[in-house]
Amino acid sequence: MSMGDPWQTAEIPGPKKALVMTKPEIVTAMIKRARRPILIVGHRAAEIDLGEELLIDYLIRFAKKTGIPVVATAHILGEFLKRGFKPAHMPAVNIGSRLADPEWQGLDGKGQYDLVLLIGMQYYFEWLILSSLKHYAPYLKTISLDNVYQPHASWSFPNLSMGKWKEALNVMMQKLEGGT
Repeated sequence: MSMGDPWQTAEIPGPKKALVMTKPEIVTAMIKRARRPILIVGHRAAEIDLGEELLIDYLIRFAKKTGIPVVATAHILGEFLKRGFKPAHMPAVNIGSRLADPEWQGLDGKGQYDLVLLIGMQYYFEWLILSSLKHYAPYLKTISLDNVYQPHASWSFPNLSMGKWKEALNVMMQKLEGGT
């Protein structure tokens, strides 16, 4: 399996596929350049153990560091609230549909987002949302931050082991904190 192969076998994305991000610094640079990014977090973020913390704890630190608005999907809202963090809450299909609507002015009414980061959803569900955004919201740039390749995103990490993925997430945080 090459770096740019869908993680789920038999999935055919079409001729336009995500660019593979081999360096996490690429994500950090895109976040810093974005005018209005948004982070969409699925329920798996409360289940994925990164060793020293759960993915949800990493994402809370990430959101606080970047100031990126967070949308909690499914039942993960309670996990955020237990940790004293209050994201917006919306079903994943709903936020996907709103992002594809060029008239939607965002969660705060200040305009459409230009960069969508997705993490922590079931693979096939994120696949469908990204496919919809690829076809119906070509003005949006999308990044899958999960450790499996999502071909419908604009950019995606390749299929990474948990160890390599943790390293990539740590590099992203260091770069956001101004480290080298």
